[in-house]
Amino acid sequence: MTASVRLSYFYLFYFFIYMGNAVYGTFIPLYFRDAGFDASQIGILLGIGPLVAIFAQPVWGTLSDRAKTKNHILLLLIAGSGGAMLLYPLSDGFGYLLGMISIFTFFQASIFALSDAITLEELDRRRWAGGFGRIRLAGTLGFALMSIVFGLIAEKRVDLMFAVYAMVMAVSFAFVLRFPSVAGHQKQGRRIRIWILFRNRKLVFYLAVNFVLHITLGYYYTFFPLYFQELGGSNAWLGWSMVLSSLSEMPFLLLAGKIFQRVRIHYILFGAGIAAALRWYLFSAIHDPYWTIPVQVLHGLIFIVLSVTMATVINREVPDELKASGQTLNALLCLGIARLIGSYAGGEASEIWGMRNVFLYNAVLAIGCIVVFAVLFRRMERRSMKQST
Repeated sequence: MTASVRLSYFYLFYFFIYMGNAVYGTFIPLYFRDAGFDASQIGILLGIGPLVAIFAQPVWGTLSDRAKTKNHILLLLIAGSGGAMLLYPLSDGFGYLLGMISIFTFFQASIFALSDAITLEELDRRRWAGGFGRIRLAGTLGFALMSIVFGLIAEKRVDLMFAVYAMVMAVSFAFVLRFPSVAGHQKQGRRIRIWILFRNRKLVFYLAVNFVLHITLGYYYTFFPLYFQELGGSNAWLGWSMVLSSLSEMPFLLLAGKIFQRVRIHYILFGAGIAAALRWYLFSAIHDPYWTIPVQVLHGLIFIVLSVTMATVINREVPDELKASGQTLNALLCLGIARLIGSYAGGEASEIWGMRNVFLYNAVLAIGCIVVFAVLFRRMERRSMKQST
């Protein structure tokens, strides 16, 4: 099998795996609302997933680093999440759905972190590290396409998301079977505890900025679909808004390799924070749902910038024996704890102050994050310069 053919399986895998993200991440809040739950209950339902992810991420990261191949663990995660999704529609009871979300998230939460770890290691082996942005672009295109298609379906049958998601996982499973094997480096080598990563001050700094900004993203992913409907928007137009947000990621993904060569990492993260603050402020100020759609262009300066930048930094900074654990640690913080705060606390805050005001508070949080960490990073660099002289 030629190198180009093998890489094509990575493109196809990302294309399909992010289709599933478009179906579940965008439309599950609407399914819960149709089932009769209020904002606070939806916050609890979507908050249990990140809570489970906090415990699941280190489990799968450790197993992946110690497995014969990381591929086997990824296959297990995909099969588990797809199978769990088929059990969702058996009941719409609150307790049952809490249980199903817990099972589903236990498998699903680490899929993207482990996929990135496998892909980046394979690209490093081929000395094509700059190609990650282009492969990840396939995921953006898959997300965009499914947002359009399922947005139209959801107008009449939002409950079909479960079968669609399961089918997408089945296709993704087939492509992983064609991946080259990527070993778990602790299988026969030295055992390293993940806590060693916290000795890298710069890495901890980047993780902290990423964490705070993901709290605001956690609120967005849970409540923007509901907010869009509250303003008077339809499910079909919600799908189109997600298309625009995903396509806005393309410029960064195409230029990521050059950007990393020319711009320092902390400036990239700070730029994402400024874009986030502007986006949340505009959401709080807009009253026509369709004016939120052009604002979605700012998504291309936030989520994908944070995701690709952190995945690349971790792949560079972390020892081989902790490649998967490093990626899952980042996912634990951002897809676990940060999403939990954004979803659960955001649901309670929305009940008290309303979603419009909470978006404004998220803008303030993003600005505060950038100001505080800019000062801290400046001090850290000054201290480093004094120690080197």
